[in-house]
Amino acid sequence: MDKQKKEAIEFLVDSSIRNFSESLLSRYQKELDCETGVINMKKNNCFIAELGGEFMFYSAFVRSFDSSFGNILEALGNDIAKLSYEVKGNITSFILPDQTQRIASVLDNYVSRTSTPEIQHYSDFNVIYPKNTASYERTHVTDNYFFNPEKNEHYIIELKASGDLDNKKARAEKSALLEEYFLLKNLLKNDKTAKIKIYFATAYNKFGEGNEWKQERIRQFFADDELLIGKDYWDFVCDDNDGFNIIFEQYQRSAEKVKTSLSKIKEMYFKNDI
Repeated sequence: MDKQKKEAIEFLVDSSIRNFSESLLSRYQKELDCETGVINMKKNNCFIAELGGEFMFYSAFVRSFDSSFGNILEALGNDIAKLSYEVKGNITSFILPDQTQRIASVLDNYVSRTSTPEIQHYSDFNVIYPKNTASYERTHVTDNYFFNPEKNEHYIIELKASGDLDNKKARAEKSALLEEYFLLKNLLKNDKTAKIKIYFATAYNKFGEGNEWKQERIRQFFADDELLIGKDYWDFVCDDNDGFNIIFEQYQRSAEKVKTSLSKIKEMYFKNDI
């Protein structure tokens, strides 16, 4: 990776984490005297409170933190991707009944294990387009939608920033991606050279970076070429095999800002209990 791009990525990571740490501190400062604040409400749980201030703090804090931090990682992915791709928004197009039926058929076969996931199960499916498609129009919200103009390739990515996906939601996740695929395919139907790729991604490998990702229920619905797990996601976002390393090394430096905010929040709420 060239120096200019590396420095741009490091700046984006540092700015994102700095803004997050500042907004975190600001939020909990405002809630300090609010009876319905996240931490103050947890203090009213006598069963949790009995376990001590330290446990109470993290018990109240962690769920809210996970959700907020996940949003930060998703936004960071889009911001970094702008250095290498055109980053697009939601997809507004149409999807035909035959395509909807195809999605259901493909997923039913995965559920019954009649077949294993293959890209060709949807990429080779063609339809005859009617003259009027107005009644089939819809808009689909996307996590990441990148476009590489040099390759004329479109990438749709559903990101789980938490690094995990409830096994019960695997089918729904693949269904949503296939809907996005067909919406975009129909939008680009006059461009015969355009390619569309869909991915399920996680911000980190819950089994540890470099280890096999073993969520078999998810693999029941996704082919290997449809997965971007942990490092692979960040490398893809950066369009560079060293992308994850650069991002995480900067994050390790920037995370000190978050640690400082956490210490201040803990002191504000639990100075007499910890």
